Amino acid sequence: MSKRIALGIDIGGTGIKAAPVNLKTGEFTEERYRIPTPDPATPEAIAKTVAKCIARFEPSRKTAVGVCFPGVIQNGVVKTAANVDESWIGTNLRTIIREYSGHDVYVLNDADAAGFGEHHFGAAHGRDGSVLMTTLGTGIGTALIVNGELVPNLEMGHILIDGQDAEHMAAESARERLGLDWEGWTANLQKYYSEMERLLWPDLIIVGGGVSKSHHMFLPHLTLRAPIVPAEPAQRRRNCGGGGVRVRAVPAR
Repeated sequence: MSKRIALGIDIGGTGIKAAPVNLKTGEFTEERYRIPTPDPATPEAIAKTVAKCIARFEPSRKTAVGVCFPGVIQNGVVKTAANVDESWIGTNLRTIIREYSGHDVYVLNDADAAGFGEHHFGAAHGRDGSVLMTTLGTGIGTALIVNGELVPNLEMGHILIDGQDAEHMAAESARERLGLDWEGWTANLQKYYSEMERLLWPDLIIVGGGVSKSHHMFLPHLTLRAPIVPAEPAQRRRNCGGGGVRVRAVPAR
């Protein structure tokens, strides 16, 4: 791989995905590779799977490798693990991936990576103000970009709505688990995004995750102050590229 190519790895609740990304254009340079997330999703099991993903593309030692994780990451250490095994809490993500893969990596919260990717290449490209990125999947990931600066580890998918964790009623996985049709699920999304507007007052809301491909089934039925739009296709983003973009972070208040 050339120095303009980075390898991104996304650890998800159901799948671990990898693809090389052009750091100039934000496009995938090869087809995405996916392996189901191990069950149980322990640090060792996931680290071995990530190592397989890295080996699949044979990056050189100089190739930047970014690993996105569904939880709070501080100084490389996992602090929360809502949709993977709880044994991740306190584990140094960067260290264990390096141990199993033999390759040093950059590590970042998955929604933070997606949000900054959208700001740099996707639906929020060139936008000032406050941009809220949400990823609807196994859980709900969130990222806030304010005038180009990332507020890290926001984790607003875990606020309480009607007395329950928001992602338990509004994540994409809740549609099947709760037996909801599109209308019923959209009603839950309305509650969630209305609360996001009440707390954060975003200028733009972006919806990512696989369900965003079906955005026409729910986004037009939400009533919000801010525009709400689907994320750009993954091949147009560098969600987990590491190395090519300097992410400016400000502490959450």
